[in-house]
Amino acid sequence: MRICTAASVVLLAASGAGHAVVTGVERGIGRVDAFKGMTNRPVRAAGLNFLLVGTDSRDHITKEQKRRYHLGGEACHCTDTVMLVHLSAARDRASVISLPRDSYAEVPAHQDATTGKRRPAHPVKLNAAYAEGGPGLTVQTVEHMTGVHIDHYLEVDFTSFMRSVDAVGGVEICTPRPLKDSYTGLDLPAGKSKLDGGQALQYVRSRHIDGAADLARMQRQQRFLAALIQRVTSSGVLMDPVRFKEVADTMLTSVRADSGFGAHDLVDLGQAMRGLTPSSSEFVSVPLSDADYRAPGLGSTVRWDLTRSRELFQAIRDDRPLAAHHTDKPPATVVEVPPAKVRVHVDNGTTRPGLAGAVARALHGTGFRTTGVPRHAPGGIPGRTVISYDPRWDHSVQSLAAALPGAELRQVPRQGAVMQVTVGREHQTVHPVRTADPASRGADSFAAMTG
Repeated sequence: MRICTAASVVLLAASGAGHAVVTGVERGIGRVDAFKGMTNRPVRAAGLNFLLVGTDSRDHITKEQKRRYHLGGEACHCTDTVMLVHLSAARDRASVISLPRDSYAEVPAHQDATTGKRRPAHPVKLNAAYAEGGPGLTVQTVEHMTGVHIDHYLEVDFTSFMRSVDAVGGVEICTPRPLKDSYTGLDLPAGKSKLDGGQALQYVRSRHIDGAADLARMQRQQRFLAALIQRVTSSGVLMDPVRFKEVADTMLTSVRADSGFGAHDLVDLGQAMRGLTPSSSEFVSVPLSDADYRAPGLGSTVRWDLTRSRELFQAIRDDRPLAAHHTDKPPATVVEVPPAKVRVHVDNGTTRPGLAGAVARALHGTGFRTTGVPRHAPGGIPGRTVISYDPRWDHSVQSLAAALPGAELRQVPRQGAVMQVTVGREHQTVHPVRTADPASRGADSFAAMTG
């Protein structure tokens, strides 16, 4: 009886402490009425949907931070990042969908936040909905575009983002090549780097690393979220009430949420996060039909692929997984030069009939531009596969070499842009390759991936 009594006291004390922790955290959240006056909304479906936006607010940035992290520009008072986050009904899967900030959108009729006048529905870039009508108009616009009912709204600014990263002790990311952006000051070497809050902000904001611009930036943001999930779920924060409160208090100081996001939602999320891992989180960007659609009065915008995006959001409404979570296929090797930019001709250096054709088809299947009709190579039969290339294309040949492990590279000056592959008798397989930048991977590059 003494043991049972003691256990009951401990349980009640723990429950009281847990309630106090959650209630204390809830009080620290800034509030915004993101759903006021909304009508004709999509039907609520299984699971829980969050609209997570990152604004470009610099109100709480210090002079030193502005100088160090290149944050001295003028804020546009718009959304810098827009993500739709779906938590499955079973709380065993999180789906994150990046919505390009420059998406061609139509905001519903509304009252202008600046002039107070009624404005009819009209086209804008998605990030401008916030400037015109704040969180409410942003939610309405996203619901109109996706047909997905938004349950909760979360808004993060530059300050709260940096504090969040610092609160968990920094986040480690890995990049296959050096990343440098003079606009944000980002300067990372290839390989692993542990980022503090300011460096993480540079990483997720950088748009001028390469030609992929905002599309590549969205993928880096997704990678960062996967790394953040790994950090939070593996550090024991969620299992320690005291540590959880310290981290949550810090993370939520500058966060704004809808008024309905309360203690029970925090508990629900905390319990879900305990079982969440990078492999149970999935990331995808909205499929596009035109990454440079010139809209009158708006300039360059991003047009969604209506058919494929409709299928994507239907999967969210149906609470279905977006990514293949189990596969026997080998993971693709990340390369610098997109295979679509590498031209290849394949010859058969063995006595096995049809081998060159099979290799050419496999190379084409992983994205390379195969050219010409495969033929038997003159001369002796090589043991290793040989790739002959012009030294001027020394970066491109590395992408091809990654697809043909063990191949011998031979420089042939003035050969031209077409790589010459002579398949040797030791050839085993064509290894899949891909680039890190979604804009250079073609129309089918928006398939979801797990964290």
